[in-house]
Parts: sequence; structure tokens; C-alpha cells
Amino acid sequence: MTDAVSPQKSPYAVPVEAGRKYAWCACGRSATQPYCDGSHKDTGIDPVVFKAKKTDTVYLCGCKHTATPPFCDGSHQSL
Repeated sequence: MTDAVSPQKSPYAVPVEAGRKYAWCACGRSATQPYCDGSHKDTGIDPVVFKAKKTDTVYLCGCKHTATPPFCDGSHQSL
């Protein structure tokens, strides 16, 4: 297993659509941050799939250290 890398030390503010599924990159290696592009292969880290409850802007973790994946919990402030 490989450790996650932090592509940025702030959240990604992204629009989501109610009912749509998204795959958040948990490994930090995706070129399409904050979403998964399959770069996690052989890392032992799987993306977090979530379904948007409503159409809104959400804040997805950019440091990959959140305790509430895929959402930012402010963990980047202590890195």
C-alpha cells in the first residue's frame, strides 16, 4: 500500500448535481483532481464514490487527510 499524496493544501470548491454520482480521488495522484482518473491503480487506495444529495457547491478535500472523506474538514490547516 502506498500513502496518499496531497495535491493541494486547500479544498476544491466544486459544483455537484443532485442525484449524480462522483468519484473523489483519495490517493492524490489523479490528473483530474479532485476526481478519480484511475491513477490509484496498485496504490491500495480506492476512490470514494458519493451521490450528491442536492445541487450545490461542495468542498472536497484537497490534502487527502480529511476524517470525513470526501469532504474537507479543515485538516489541511494542521499540515
